[in-house]
Amino acid sequence: MKEKISLAAARRIALGAQGFTDARPAGTPDRRHLARVLSRTGLLQIDSVSAVVRAHYMPLYSRLGPYPLALLDNAALTRKRTVFEYWAHEASFLPVETYPLMRWRMQRAEKGEEMYLGLAKWGRERKAMIEEIYGQVAERGPIAASDIEGHKGNGGWWGWSEAKHAFEWLFWAGRITTAYRRGFERYYDLPERVLPQAILDLPVPSVEDAHRELLRISARAHGIATYGDLRDYFRLAPGDTKARIEELVETGELLPAKVEGWD
Repeated sequence: MKEKISLAAARRIALGAQGFTDARPAGTPDRRHLARVLSRTGLLQIDSVSAVVRAHYMPLYSRLGPYPLALLDNAALTRKRTVFEYWAHEASFLPVETYPLMRWRMQRAEKGEEMYLGLAKWGRERKAMIEEIYGQVAERGPIAASDIEGHKGNGGWWGWSEAKHAFEWLFWAGRITTAYRRGFERYYDLPERVLPQAILDLPVPSVEDAHRELLRISARAHGIATYGDLRDYFRLAPGDTKARIEELVETGELLPAKVEGWD
């Protein structure tokens, strides 16, 4: 039997899950409030759109009210950072505790899977270039793609240089990560020089366990969702998730529901 939910209740569930019903801070928001928002959303998608400010600053404002932008910036700095960058829904800030849950994607990316097809093809053909750039990061990091002499892009958003391709491939594979940003440009370094040691020491779950936990995070963030919604929050493939969702239904962690007016 499916739980029957009114359309109004479904709206309230979704808004509540995303933290819109939480009380705003009485004073200046701090790291605790950032953590509270991230516990609701699970991630903040990084976006270059900046009609007002960069788009990843907006979700905090809509939930906390006015806050110092440095709150998010500083959360992604130093070995005491509380967020890291990686591919989730898209490029995203994620709580550092999520790092082990994304290792399966990094491992697949290193095999040429779980990344843009064009970048995967480039990586298969330019392994020597990838290792050259990895060596540069290991020796000189943190560095940006623009710091590599003789490698200029050919213009346009996707006009990546050879070095930029290598940096992006290594980032997908988890061999390098974002140390910080200057403006909107990433500066890369090795994970062991960027992430808290306690996070690096966490056990890496199996692919199945990681997918189950990512689906739990997605379910909490949505409150109420379709199969496609749950899967797409972390861009999980259908073949990886159908059985995992069925398992979460079987254990009672997810409840099938029928919403008034929805097919």
